[in-house]
Amino acid sequence: MSGKRHHLTEVIPASRTAAKEAEKVRTRLLAQVDERRNPRARAILDQLLDRWLEVADIEPTTRMGYENKLNKHVRPVLGKLPVGRLDPETLESFYASLRRCRDWCGGKALVTHRVTGEHTCTARCRPHVCKPLSASSVRQIHWILSGALSRAVRWRWIAVNPAGQAEPPAAPHPDPQPPNPTDAARIITESWRDPDWGALVWLAMTTGARRGELCALRWHHLDLAAGVLTLRHSAYLDANGELQEKDTKTHQQRRVALDPETVDVLTELHARYVDRLTQLDATADPADYVFSPEPDNSRGYRPDTITQRYGRLTKRLGIDSHIHALRHYSATELINAGVDVRTVAGRLGHGGGGTTTLRVYAAWLSESDQRAAGTLAARMPPRPVAPTQRSSANSPYRLIADELREQIRTSRLKPGPAPHRRRAGPAHGVSVGTAHRAVALLAADGLVNVARGGAAARPSRAHPM
Repeated sequence: MSGKRHHLTEVIPASRTAAKEAEKVRTRLLAQVDERRNPRARAILDQLLDRWLEVADIEPTTRMGYENKLNKHVRPVLGKLPVGRLDPETLESFYASLRRCRDWCGGKALVTHRVTGEHTCTARCRPHVCKPLSASSVRQIHWILSGALSRAVRWRWIAVNPAGQAEPPAAPHPDPQPPNPTDAARIITESWRDPDWGALVWLAMTTGARRGELCALRWHHLDLAAGVLTLRHSAYLDANGELQEKDTKTHQQRRVALDPETVDVLTELHARYVDRLTQLDATADPADYVFSPEPDNSRGYRPDTITQRYGRLTKRLGIDSHIHALRHYSATELINAGVDVRTVAGRLGHGGGGTTTLRVYAAWLSESDQRAAGTLAARMPPRPVAPTQRSSANSPYRLIADELREQIRTSRLKPGPAPHRRRAGPAHGVSVGTAHRAVALLAADGLVNVARGGAAARPSRAHPM
């Protein structure tokens, strides 16, 4: 790519056997140089990619994604380069250029034309503005090339996989941004303007199903009597734009339990479907789609139609969200409610025992964090009070301590177990931590004994009052 000579170097640490080790390294480097000068195959990268795509066993949607990235970013730049001439420096320079500009402008002042071919430029033909390719996309390109070059090593086209020594950009940190409960309520309320569309958004929120899975859902996949939804297939568009179905992303069907409210939503949806068929003088078919743009539900939605309609809905409400964020919302709310991660991962169709669920989908919740902070504060010992603060007799925990001290003095609080701190806090309108400090004051005065599980008032004769 740069036209400069590339020297292979390696440093051998000083030792008694340094000369012998250096000779071994020199032999190995000479073999690498000879391999590059006289490669076993003179194929170019385009030929390797074509051959690899012929034999690679990958899903149709994955194949289309690979071909799109290769045709748009890799082939125009590296496609004519002999496979034996690829090295880690070339690949890393290529990755760096994509991170600067996805159109490989080379820093030149170019013009982005509105159409291709000869034409008269208008205001729509504007100066080129560099748009970097995201780190995740560059990493995907790296793994695609790594897979093709690894197969080239197996076929003995090359001796070493250069992608194995190249370093792609660091993986971006997951940043799930599900709608908050208020925005989620606004979204579902707006969706109910069309009851069928509202049922789809409701099911996406409550089950966390992918949009392709919802598009491929049929009535025989629902067991409303048992309250179970079975997800077997996922809809996608092939290279010709035709709607097709395939296995789910994990190639496994999964069963998702439905709550009574969701069962009611789907029951009403089915009743509307039967009513439409009655008007059309048609009979219900269990193989019909649950969600469909056709009156007889004979055809499922296109996944991009779901995305676009949901995007228009959220834009109308002034909410920055997308349909996939509903999976984030489902995972986050379930974890916040105390559901174990493995169950949440099973509902969403994640593998790895819930690792992906926690790392990518579960957003940080201030409510959960506040509960965690309150739990920890309740277990902390009381801190020393500064002299200037001891005069503050109106502190909430001091007022509670004075009230309890008076109840003990007048025998209204009998000897025995006192109210638990977790109940004493809400009873006085304060946090558990404040109630803990009040009990600590009474314990310091010898009025109560603090033991695991709560506090006990001492007999009245022990009162030092």
